[in-house]
This record gives sequence, C-alpha cells and structure tokens, in this order.
Amino acid sequence: MEGRRIRRFGRGSQSSQTLLPLRLTRLTNAVSCWYCDFKTSVLNEPLYRYGRRHSRCLRVWFSVGLGFSLTALLGVILILLWEFGGAIHLYKGNDGMISLFNGSLFGFSSSISGLIMSLPDIGYIFLSSILSVFIHEVGHALAAASEGIQMEYIAVFLAVLFPGALVALNEECLQALPRNAALRIYCAGIWHNATFCVVCALVLFLLPSILDPFYIHGESPMVLYVSPMSPLFGYLSPHDLIISLDGTRIHNVQQWKEKVALLNWQLENLHNSGEYKGLTKINGRIGYCVPSYLIRNSMQLQLEGNYTSCPDELFALAASPCLNPAVLDNVSIEDNRARGSESIYCLNPMDVIKLRKCGDGVRTLSDQRRCSCLEEEYCFAPVQMPGLAWVEITYSRPASPGCRKLARNWLPRYENSVSGETSCVSSFTFVGDLITLGHALHLTSYEPRWLMDVGASLPNMLEKLFICAFHVSLSLALLNSLPVYFLDGECILEVILQYFNFLRPRARRKVLQWVLVGGTILSIHTFLRMFIVKF
Repeated sequence: MEGRRIRRFGRGSQSSQTLLPLRLTRLTNAVSCWYCDFKTSVLNEPLYRYGRRHSRCLRVWFSVGLGFSLTALLGVILILLWEFGGAIHLYKGNDGMISLFNGSLFGFSSSISGLIMSLPDIGYIFLSSILSVFIHEVGHALAAASEGIQMEYIAVFLAVLFPGALVALNEECLQALPRNAALRIYCAGIWHNATFCVVCALVLFLLPSILDPFYIHGESPMVLYVSPMSPLFGYLSPHDLIISLDGTRIHNVQQWKEKVALLNWQLENLHNSGEYKGLTKINGRIGYCVPSYLIRNSMQLQLEGNYTSCPDELFALAASPCLNPAVLDNVSIEDNRARGSESIYCLNPMDVIKLRKCGDGVRTLSDQRRCSCLEEEYCFAPVQMPGLAWVEITYSRPASPGCRKLARNWLPRYENSVSGETSCVSSFTFVGDLITLGHALHLTSYEPRWLMDVGASLPNMLEKLFICAFHVSLSLALLNSLPVYFLDGECILEVILQYFNFLRPRARRKVLQWVLVGGTILSIHTFLRMFIVKF
C-alpha cells in the first residue's frame, strides 16, 4: 500500500514566490506503539537534478499520465457505483467484475484462495511490492522536480499492520503551483505504476526470445521439483520432460494446467450427471490390449449397488469395443452389465500401462483408428471411478546416460511412432485425485540447451517475478485511484474541485468530505464482497 504525500492544496500560509531546492541536514524517524517509519533523503539531489535537466520532456510525459489517471479515477468510481447497485439489487448483476479484480490480486489467486502460500511466493510478493512502491514514489518525486520542487524525503512506514510509503513535499511550494502542475504531481504515481505494468507485460512477451540463446521454450515442460510427499515422487525427477498427459501432447506449463483442469471438469461433470446416477463411465479415449492370461489371473469386479469396488493397488477396467465417436463417445457400465459382469475386471495399473494401446485415442501414421488387438487379446478401457481418475503420463529423461546424445532427436521419433515408446521415453499411470496431480509438480516451460543444474530455475523465477510485479503494480494503481482518504485519489479530487469556481471554499470542503466518505464506504463494501467471493 502507498501512503499520501504530506501536503494540503490551497491551505496554509501565504504562497512562496520562489521554488528552491530543499536541503535537510537531519531526519528524525518516528517510532510508537502503532506507527513507525524510516526516512531517507539520499535520492533528493539525484532525482531533483534529473527532473530539472529534463523538465520539458517530463512535463509532457506526466501530462499524458494526468489524462490516464483522471480516466482511471472516473472508471474506478463507476465500477464502485456499479457493484453497489448490483449489491442492492437495482439491476440483475453478477460477480464478474469482482472476479476480475480477484484474478489480478498479486497473480497468486489460486494459492491465496486456498490459504496456501509458499515461502518463495511471499518473497516474490515482497520484492514486487518494494519495486512497485519505489517506482510509484519516484514518479511523484520526478514530477515535482520537473516543476521545480525538491522532495524533502522518502519514507517507508508501518501503521498498525499496514505498510506504506510516501514522498514528503513542501506545502508552500505546492500551493504556489498552477492546478495543472499539481495534478501532474499527484497523478504521477498512478501513471508510473500503469507504465510499469506495460513494461512487465512486454518483458514477459519477449522473455522466450531474450533467453533463446540459453533455453528452449515451448517444446515440453521440464520438472523442476517433486515433493517427497507427492504421489509422483519416485516416478518423475528434476529435469524430466513431460511429453503427454492422457494422450494429449503437452508443450508448456499452461497446457498442462488446462489439461488437468479439463480432465477434472469432465470427471466431476460425469459423476454429477443425473443420467448415470453416480455410476462410473468407461473412458473411451484410452484402451489397452489385455492378453487373455492376464484376464484369467485377474480378479472379477464385484458390483456393489451402482458403484464399483476394487481392492487397493487395483483398478477397474471394462471391455471397450472400438466405437466411432459419431455413433457413441463413451460406453457406460450399464452396457457392459447387459453383456455380463464378467467383462469388468480389477487389474494392476502397472501391468496394464506396459501393454499395447487400442481404442478411440490411438491413431496410426495414416491417421486411421487402431482398434484391433491380437487374437488372444481384448481391448479394455479404464473405468472412471468417483474421486479417482486414470491418467497416463508420458515423459522423457534426457539427462540419463543413454539419452544425452539423443536429447534433441527423440521428440520427432516419439510423435511419429505408433507405440509412443522409444529408448528415451517412458510412461506411467497416475490413479488418484486430479487436483493433487495439478499441484504435485513444479514445472517450467523452459529447458536449458545444456544439461545443467545451475540456472535451470532462472526462467521460472523471472517469469513469476514479472507476473507478480505486474499484478502488484496494477493493484497499487487501482488502489490509489480510489476516492478514499489517505491515498492519491483524495489529493486528485481536492485539486479537481478547485476548478469549480462557483463553489465557495467551505462548500468545496463539504463536497470533498462527502465524496471521500462515500468512496471509502463503497470501497470497503467492494473489498468485503471480493473477500467473500474469494473465500
């Protein structure tokens, strides 16, 4: 959070006729039970000299920022009124705008909503906050310097539990400025935060090109870390490359997240459907050619009511003929029961995953559906169980000795192969909760061009830092655009009211007070709604 500047526009003693740089010999830091701060004047001279040297360009720059900040202030006021109108049922509203603001909160919406935040996430937020606040305050200081005013000091403070920062400017010097110049100073922080958001977005867009000499982007997500508590521990290791998930080629981390979310949605939609009354359903996309001897040695599935039941370490598979999706996408257990319960068996996933594939999801090089198995084999497909999912993960381990020389050549062979297996590619089956799968790995879309441990996490760290900085800076710009006490919105409104010459000073103060009280109440109401929607 960013604090207001120490000044009041249009009040105090008689205006000064000259705007001179201030030199403070000593600053006193305040410490109390509810407030403490740290003041520094180290940057006073450098910022003032730079602002005076480039005053003409800076005035043009901050004039553009003035227009942007006033537009942002008007937009935020309209949003507050819109959300309040929806809350009191003046119209049929929804939480779309609230969800939009929630999504911009630091860029860690999923972690925050689940009250789970790792130590690195806290570090990213801390660094992003320092950087965003510094850019905000430098904007005020440069705008003041371009008008001939040197800041007295920059202070960071902690009021109760709320951190903040401010730039102290001389009150008399501010009173001597024209209203447009004062507005440029007060709007400079919002403008700099918005500009910083654009810079972060541009860096994120160009990051793959910037790191291209050292990293490959967008071919396969690489595993950075697997928690010892994760169900994938022992199957995947750092530097492994994820090739496919449930038969779908995965190129980056976003595709991994989207595929996991899609599979989870399909599973929830299936079991919440009244048509199946809680029954499971055969996954018609993946099948395995199970030999007859394995079926004879397996356990026949026992049906308990409408649900299937297999012992631990086993999973239900049902005979699944290759069907044309235009005719039928999936086969329900009811169809198999009509043919006899002997078509459903409990098999070991580790035995099944090694078998040749069949079913709708397998295609040959000529793009023809590969449905047939050998004479002594039968096509079986996993049964979707309530709370459990059968997901096949294919990965490569290019750091292993046998794959070092083939690290750049295995991918085309995998994509053109019928079986999907090469000497550098392996597969395993994850049976469990898909939400757990989504959070089980730390992945990056960048793969080092040379096998190395040092620097493998650098692109991921830079990406997270700039994403977090974008959201923190955006949040800071929006907060300071609010018409509330102690933020830039109060200063901007105070100067804007000076343009209404038909209002007497007392009436202006009354109008400002009512606007700030109303804006503070509406802002608190909106933040409470955001909190309720989030949690």
